[in-house]
Amino acid sequence: MNLSKHESREPPGPDEPVALGVDPETLACLQALQAEFGNVVSVDKPNGRKAYFINDADEVRKLLVKHHSRYKKGPGFERVKMLLGNGLIVSDGETWRRSRRMIQPAFTRQNIHRLIGLMVECAEERASMWEKVAAAGETLDITQEMSDFALELILRCIFGADYETHILHAGENPFAFLSKDSERDLRIVLQVRESRNLIMSVINDRRARNTEEEFDFLSMYMSATDKAGEGFSDDELLDELVTLIVAGYETSAGTLNWAWYLAARNQDAEAKLLAEARKLLQDAATISQETLAEAVYGQQFLEETLRLYPPVWLFSRRAIEDDALQDYDVAEGTDIYLSPYILHRTEEYWPNPDHFDPDRFGPDCPHKKGDRPYFPFSLGPRRCLGEYFSFLEMKVHLGLLIQRFHMTLESDQEPELDLGINLRTKNSIIVRPHLRAQESEIA
Repeated sequence: MNLSKHESREPPGPDEPVALGVDPETLACLQALQAEFGNVVSVDKPNGRKAYFINDADEVRKLLVKHHSRYKKGPGFERVKMLLGNGLIVSDGETWRRSRRMIQPAFTRQNIHRLIGLMVECAEERASMWEKVAAAGETLDITQEMSDFALELILRCIFGADYETHILHAGENPFAFLSKDSERDLRIVLQVRESRNLIMSVINDRRARNTEEEFDFLSMYMSATDKAGEGFSDDELLDELVTLIVAGYETSAGTLNWAWYLAARNQDAEAKLLAEARKLLQDAATISQETLAEAVYGQQFLEETLRLYPPVWLFSRRAIEDDALQDYDVAEGTDIYLSPYILHRTEEYWPNPDHFDPDRFGPDCPHKKGDRPYFPFSLGPRRCLGEYFSFLEMKVHLGLLIQRFHMTLESDQEPELDLGINLRTKNSIIVRPHLRAQESEIA
């Protein structure tokens, strides 16, 4: 279909141009537009380009699933590309399809299950540190703790034994800047580029050893081939590994930060989480893919956390051909904005949307799993490959540590949002850990 301006059916929207970015002003703007014009809104951007904001759940699913081939990555990914290169999150077209096919085998459930032991080990190490803090009556910066935990885990899952011998050979984690500094500015971009040299040295060392490695993501990525039997070039391999490091830790770190905050604020939900963990995940020896699969309330707790605080609060796409959504035409070149944060807090889909209630995702919930107005990890072919890994990691962490610690918040104020590329807390959440053996039980 070839749409002329005269024939085009456009959604309602404001008369004046609207600037959209990845910032607090854009969230406030989109919320105001939705309140005034509904769930499909048309705006003209200052550069003259047409943009639609889509908050209709059916149309979001259609765009990301059925019509995904009619769209490419939209505005805002330039900053991400500077940081990550042309890895899976940023790439489009045949480059993306080839990389996705090559990487996907690394993320089968069978392979992820082989990493459960590492997840347990990292959680146990964190528990040992927290026990000392609790015994001393001190506080924890849970935001920093979750960043450090998730970064260490993803690095160990990527590099295996080389994490100790090559990455930590100088005694410090050379990737620590990622968790210490939440800014994703040019300074961080330059540090990431420097880290590529370190990654490349590990790759070259493995090639020189030419020995069978224990399972880790690096070995899987290095051995991945396309349909023609070709592997990644060095630049492609580095782009994908940097993408895995940054994206692989940020999602889990941010979600666990919010999860501990919500557990501290919702004692009934915390009690249910604790009871299930005590039944199924008493210690490292009882944790397996089977017991983790049975931990359904832990899954619900995390899914509700992600409903309220999706790691990526704004997605963008650009139409590469004419399309139609709802009763409206989408002309080639139109920018599309989708916000999980807004959709997940829209009352017609989620009654009392600002209230934390993990039972929304229980067996009696009104939405079927495959048809929820919910997309914290996106939907369709570009749905995050690491989703299962992230859930498993977070269930192990919460399942083990909720049994040992009850957290109380040092402040009653709700954390402010840091609305950059990822949804973070503007300031760290400070908690006081209490050893369960030292307190009257809450459950």
